[in-house]
Amino acid sequence: MKLQTIIHTLGNIAPLDLAEEWDNVGLLINPLRPHNVRKILLTVDLTEPVADEALANKVDLIIAYHPILFRPASRLDADNAYDRTVMKLIQKNLAVYSPHTALDAVIGGVNDWLADGVGAGEISVLQPIENSEAGQGRLVELTRPVKLKTLTQRIKKYLGLKTVRIAQSTEDAPIRTVALCAGAGTDAFSGIEADCYLTGEMSHHNVLEATLSGSNVILCEHTNTERGYLPLFRNILRKALGNGVDISVSEIDSDPIKFN
Repeated sequence: MKLQTIIHTLGNIAPLDLAEEWDNVGLLINPLRPHNVRKILLTVDLTEPVADEALANKVDLIIAYHPILFRPASRLDADNAYDRTVMKLIQKNLAVYSPHTALDAVIGGVNDWLADGVGAGEISVLQPIENSEAGQGRLVELTRPVKLKTLTQRIKKYLGLKTVRIAQSTEDAPIRTVALCAGAGTDAFSGIEADCYLTGEMSHHNVLEATLSGSNVILCEHTNTERGYLPLFRNILRKALGNGVDISVSEIDSDPIKFN
């Protein structure tokens, strides 16, 4: 399948105009030598080991949730792992695409997937995008209020985690509303009141402010709130692209933070 056909399909699944202004989304590496795409690799982070995995498996297109090219570069140095990764991909003629915050915002995207792990309830967008149903973050109004312990166990099971970080309010009240955002959710939570905030990471002071205001916080580490969406994304792409393209999820990609 032609690369531009796949890019068009990706744009239909997660329109790039839904992305945040600061983000760098879309086709980040457009190969010098155009070719048909037979294999696609999905990953959250495009590290050098993931790039090597793609090269070993003769992948033609990497869809990296986080954009590998994010800030302007004045030089590329082969002694730097980040630069070396970009250089390898260009040298080997691999295409790289990133949907990032567009895939967060779209209905049926990363944040809706994360919201499904909270429990049954009414889901709404925290920060709606004008003239769109989409937007950043989600608010879940639970059908049945739960204790923090119950919600925590539910999230751990859904994300396949043994541990999460918790900041508990001094008020041990049932949780009725959960504000959530994949990755780092502080901006999405601005102006939003909820019994619990669920995200990957927040600063110490933001956590402290939340608990002093009577809210609980569940932190799962940044990419743990994102990576579980990839198998679902693979199924969405398979349905959209048909059987002509082999789509796999990276076996190397993982959260860099480990607990001992």
